[in-house]
Order: sequence, then structure tokens, then C-alpha cells
Amino acid sequence: MLTIGLTGGIGAGKSTVADLLVDHGAVLVDADLIAREVVAPGGPAYQPLIDRFGFGIVEAGGRLDRARIAELVFGHPEALADLNAITHPAIGVEMIGRKDRYAGTDEIVVLDIPLLKEVHREMLDLAAVVVVDTPTDLALHRLVEFRHMPEADARARIESQPDRRARLAGADLIVDNSGDEAHLRGEVERVWEALVELRGQGDARAGVPHPEG
Repeated sequence: MLTIGLTGGIGAGKSTVADLLVDHGAVLVDADLIAREVVAPGGPAYQPLIDRFGFGIVEAGGRLDRARIAELVFGHPEALADLNAITHPAIGVEMIGRKDRYAGTDEIVVLDIPLLKEVHREMLDLAAVVVVDTPTDLALHRLVEFRHMPEADARARIESQPDRRARLAGADLIVDNSGDEAHLRGEVERVWEALVELRGQGDARAGVPHPEG
């Protein structure tokens, strides 16, 4: 099993890249999907979140109002830290469990982690980190044009995430998503070939030139 971390800023196209990697044969473990599961009724983070933020975050049907939680923590570092302290350990445990199902196989397991940090390398035993990179102005355009986000909100979300250059500095492989669909498919093909080669090298690390821009 080769375990890979996949990350990228909001609007970079990380989910599209994840889908393309699955098309090539990768197994996907999606942190965003798991994040929804751990806060569902009966999930390990459900009651702790209610205890911290109150019953105002509970919808009529009993599920948590994720948008309301986002309002409570956005721009409030202490509340955000509390949210992360509750949810991140539960997400991490589940991600480890799901990837370990493929131990002893030759699968390439891609862990899709929006806010991947250096600590994840050791915790999740990542052989390499793949970063989906898009210029900030293009990511902003995509959020406004395709997700219909107000520009001010899109800018705030981008600025709340790690700096683009800091994210790239932690990359072993980079997918440049600044072009059209054909360009992106070519980038994913190149990265997939590098991952297949890396799988045959054991613990060797992969690398590509740092993109300009």
C-alpha cells in the first residue's frame, strides 16, 4: 500500500483531481466526507459539539447545522480551535482505520485532506504529499463564477487558509490546475505515473519542479 496526502486551497480543484485519480485506480479516503459522518447523530463529535456550542446548532431533525457552526467559528480563533479539538481527532482515527483496510495490498490510497499539515505525514504515514495548485486570482474567480460565492466571502475564505507558497513548500508532487480540462488531465496523468513509480520504490520520496507564478 502506498499512502498519499492530497491537498489544495479552496477553489483549486482538489475534488476534481481526486476523482481523476480514482479513475486511474486510486482508493480515495475523503476527510470532508468523514467530517460530516463524525458530526452526524451518534457520531463521536456530535454530543461534544452540542456541549460546546449549545442546542442552537441542532436542526429540527436532530442533525447539526454546519452552516451555523461555521458562522460561530469563522473569525473567532478560540471557537475555531475548540471545533478543531473536537472534530480533528475523530476524523484522524477514522481516516487511519479506513486506510489500514488496504494494508498489505498494492493499492495507492489517496487521503484527501483540505488543511494538510506536516504533522499528518507522520500520523498518517504519508509516502508523499500532492498539492493541487491554482493562482489565487483564478481560485477567486472560480469560487465567484461557479460556486456563486460573494467575492468578499470568497476572499475571506482564501485568506483564512495557509499561504499558497507555504502549501507548495510542503509538496512532493504538484498538480498545476491553471489551465483547461485537457491540461488538468495531463497533469493528473503525469502525477499518477510518478505515484506508480514511487510505489515501486518503497519509502523513496517523489518530487517535481516548483511551479512559477
